Amino acid sequence: MAQTRRDFIGMALGGITAVGGVYALGAMKKSWDPLPSVQSAGFVTVDVSSMNEAEVRTIQWRGKPVFILRKSADMPKNPARDITIGEKSFVVVIGLCTHLGCIPSWAPATKQFKCACHGGEFDASGINTFGPPPRPLDIPPFKVSDESLVLGEEGEEYKKMMKKA
Repeated sequence: MAQTRRDFIGMALGGITAVGGVYALGAMKKSWDPLPSVQSAGFVTVDVSSMNEAEVRTIQWRGKPVFILRKSADMPKNPARDITIGEKSFVVVIGLCTHLGCIPSWAPATKQFKCACHGGEFDASGINTFGPPPRPLDIPPFKVSDESLVLGEEGEEYKKMMKKA
């Protein structure tokens, strides 16, 4: 059976279409994958061994501010929200107000996180005490590793804390 010019053009068009489809599927898969910057921001390790009492550190985790507060002896303890590393007590919260997502600031004089937008106040454990915020500041997933916190990984301490909440 002899091939006609029409058969050849049909097979060539089919081959080109198949190759183009493979490339299109590859491009679609690449667009669905998370960006490298997002993947690398998944886990952040923070050494808390050098933090002083009543010191607050703000770090970026997945594009959000996270507050790490080392509690001083005069701050009330909250077993449901405090992280104990050795003899030191810490609070780790996502620094976004639960009302409208504003970023509260730490007021050392009153030992509170205060949101300037609508007057929301959170105590040193991140629990809402005044204003419109409907719930406490959120706690990011974390794991305790020696004297460091690994944000983004659910450790045993985090799982126990979420059971209490």
